[in-house]
Amino acid sequence: MTNENPAVRFETKIAVLLREDLEPWQRLNVTAFLVSGLGSELPEVIGEPYADADGTPYLPMFRQPVLVFEGTKETLTAAHGRALSRALPRSVFTSDLFVTGNDRDNRAAVRAVPKDRLDLVGLAVYGPRNAVDKVLKGARMHP
Repeated sequence: MTNENPAVRFETKIAVLLREDLEPWQRLNVTAFLVSGLGSELPEVIGEPYADADGTPYLPMFRQPVLVFEGTKETLTAAHGRALSRALPRSVFTSDLFVTGNDRDNRAAVRAVPKDRLDLVGLAVYGPRNAVDKVLKGARMHP
């Protein structure tokens, strides 16, 4: 029996790395914010629009899965450094963003801190599978 729809294996990977000590609501919020950055800057990660059987249109989404990982603060800091050294597209979420209430203040909070002193709670990265795997070294799949 042949498989009519073989699994698609992407040459790229979209991954989110979350700090393991986040509350459940924070994990969801951080993930949503992080991946929105990738979709806005990398049109190739977005698939075609959706429609149901009645023709009701829906927005397009990523064309591939988003893998979510977790790790310690140290794992996140190391991953950030590796993403920077490989010049991979990335977005960051710092602990300061939990107390801001708008995009302008979010950007100002990140801009106020040098890259090696950011209190990272989340990182999203996109790129070739092997490069993203190297960035995520030491992280584990989110439960």
